[in-house]
Order: sequence, then C-alpha cells, then structure tokens
Amino acid sequence: METATKPHRVRMTPAAVRVLEAAERLFYDRGIHAVGVDLIAAEAGVTKKTLYDRFGSKEQIVVEYLAGRDERWRAVLDGRLDAAGDRAAARILAAFEASRAWSERYGAKGCSMVNAHAEISDPGHPAYQVIAGQKQWMLDLFTGLARETGARDPDRLGRTLMLLHEGALVAHGMGVFPDPFGAAADQAGALLEAESPAAGEAPVR
Repeated sequence: METATKPHRVRMTPAAVRVLEAAERLFYDRGIHAVGVDLIAAEAGVTKKTLYDRFGSKEQIVVEYLAGRDERWRAVLDGRLDAAGDRAAARILAAFEASRAWSERYGAKGCSMVNAHAEISDPGHPAYQVIAGQKQWMLDLFTGLARETGARDPDRLGRTLMLLHEGALVAHGMGVFPDPFGAAADQAGALLEAESPAAGEAPVR
C-alpha cells in the first residue's frame, strides 16, 4: 500500500489561530459548505484579507480544521492505548472507550471526518486525503492489534472492528440509542473471544 502524502499545512500565527478556532466551531456545527469566509472572518475578528493572507483559501482552512482534530484525536487515543497495557485485546477495547470519551466531549454531532466526507467526496480536494487517511489509519490500527491477538484471520477481524467502531460513531452522532460505544465494545469483546487461537479447542481436562 502506498504511503499517503501529508497535506500542506500553514504556520499558525495568533490571527490564524483565531480564524481556525472560529472555523472549527462553525464547520462542525453548521457544515463546511454552509459556512463562508465572511462569517469565519467576522467570528474570528479579522478581515478577509488577513484570513486569505494566512490560509490562502477556504479549502486550506478545511484542511487545518480536519488535520487538527485528527491530531488531537490520535493524542487522546494514544493515551488510552498506553494506559491499557500491552495486551492487544485490552488495547482494542480501549479504542472504543477513547471514542466514547472523545465523542462525549468533542463529538456531539458525530465524527467530523464522516460529516466532512458527506460534503467532500472529490479525491482532488486537498482535505480528502486527511479524511481518507484518518480512516485508513484506524483500519491499520485495528488490523495490527488484531494480528497481535493471534486471531486466525486478523485482516477480517480488523475490518469488522473498524465497522463496529464507525457504526458507533454514526449512532452516537444521530442519537439512535444510548451508549453505542459500550454496545460496540461488547460486540468487539465477543469477536475477540471467538477469534482467539484457543477458540474451538477442546477444553483441557
């Protein structure tokens, strides 16, 4: 698999930080297409000229918005994985707990990557690689951890864990039912038990 190229990023000045903070709030609450640069500039207390001087385009603001959220998410997840210890199964379940904690604090309307993909499906958009790259990274994480468990088919298990995780994100954002991350983690635990190398072996007498 080819390594995805990293998106171009801009240097953050105090004015750029204000623009990005305003854009993140507006993009997540209202949607990317619904928010124009005039509103972002007004909310940030800067001129449109300053906005364009710092970012060059609205598309670059979207890149910074999504890349910044991705970086913060990975930091939260890394902390949970480290706290879970060395057992791969425990680290897998910790990923679901990390998503629950993140979503309760930062994701009332669901996953920002999923939401952005609903508006940005063109691979030529500069933010597309951030969206697709984040999901590929999660799939690689689950697959790698599945392999560490000794699962009989780690690729299939990794994909299934990814589907459970993404389904929980969507269910949370839509408020379909309470605690989708807990439900997904329960299913993940059952899968890990079923896919373990010892599953199906006769009990030792």
